[in-house]
Amino acid sequence: MNRLDRETRCRVIAALIEGNSIRSTVRMTGVSKKAVSRLLVEVGAVAAEYQNLVMLNLTCRRLQLDELWTFNYCKQRNVTDRIKSKVPSAGDLWLWVAMDADTKIVPCLLLGSRSATCAHEFISDLASRLRYKVQLTTDGHRPYLDAVETVFGGDINYAMLVKLYGPDPAEEERRYSPPKCIAAVPQPIIGRPDPAHISTSFVERLNWSARTSMRRYSGCRMASAARSRITWQQ
Repeated sequence: MNRLDRETRCRVIAALIEGNSIRSTVRMTGVSKKAVSRLLVEVGAVAAEYQNLVMLNLTCRRLQLDELWTFNYCKQRNVTDRIKSKVPSAGDLWLWVAMDADTKIVPCLLLGSRSATCAHEFISDLASRLRYKVQLTTDGHRPYLDAVETVFGGDINYAMLVKLYGPDPAEEERRYSPPKCIAAVPQPIIGRPDPAHISTSFVERLNWSARTSMRRYSGCRMASAARSRITWQQ
């Protein structure tokens, strides 16, 4: 069976890491699109296996969680019965990310829907990797409430940072401008979270880096901003 040599595989992976699309990587390296796609899947499997072996018994103290929107094959509003029969997973996807605010490591992540089921799976995976009681901060996404309480019980300091979006009152509203964050309201939920560390800034910055460095995510900026209108009240 034909396999790419080590040097070629490194070139392909380096091109993908630098934010190039699959097609541009094909043009730059001369490797077929099928081979690049196959290598991408293989690298992802190896990275997931490495994370499952290494990210255990962690001594994290403060964790920040967030979700990043993207899509598979096409956006949800464009999914038809024909597309669904061809690609069952087509439509909106969310990347759930946990980040240690002190060391900036990412203990776990999950790609799935924004449902309560995925929230529970994500929080359960995170809890299995921790050694000590931690302070946890999430946004106002409601499924976190049941997931954190079910998995951690009372053995956690948990708070939500609920961000409210709307037009900036100090600026004239522009038709195509994304909504502004007009307020960030800390909401202690379980335990006694330190108010000074109720924040999701680091994980949101990580998500912004992902969005600007990966082509599939970089095309989702405006749609993601529009979806940020979802608030605690909803």
